[in-house]
Amino acid sequence: MKKWLIGSLVGAVIIFVWQAASWMFLPTHANSMKYTANQDQIMSVLNSNLSEDGLYSMPSAPTKKEQQDMMKSMEGKPSASVIYHKSTDTSMGMRMVRSFLVDVFLVISLIYVLTRGGIPIARRAFSGAVALGLFSWLWSDYTGHIWFDLPWHMIIGDLWDSLIAWGLCGLWIGWWLNRK
Repeated sequence: MKKWLIGSLVGAVIIFVWQAASWMFLPTHANSMKYTANQDQIMSVLNSNLSEDGLYSMPSAPTKKEQQDMMKSMEGKPSASVIYHKSTDTSMGMRMVRSFLVDVFLVISLIYVLTRGGIPIARRAFSGAVALGLFSWLWSDYTGHIWFDLPWHMIIGDLWDSLIAWGLCGLWIGWWLNRK
């Protein structure tokens, strides 16, 4: 159990540090979000027309029936998805704590799955961790690309994050669990 706990904590640190470096220092997400010089005008329109936080898809309609009818007329026309917050919270403390706790949970889960048949060889730990990273990216980001047309530039950095962070974690777990 001690080996799992240490392995999970160090693995979570590896994941967390990669995520931080990827977003703050490396160019992994440099093109994830686009800039528009018209942002002040757009924000003014959003502020005067939206009253609550949420994800807004435009054009849309208030009922499922109306949305289905509208879909037929939308083909080839512009659309937008907007995540709107009435007030921006830039504090990072709790976000970082929550993110690290999620990383710990995920690494514990990975170790649990990998050790069901005994201690995995290093290669199996690495490939299992990379598979977890790819699985999570396919399930969330790529599925969003399929169904909601999330732009490729928005999700490619997340693919690199999933493969590299979980690959590094897998190398650690493979070494740590096989250490005598």
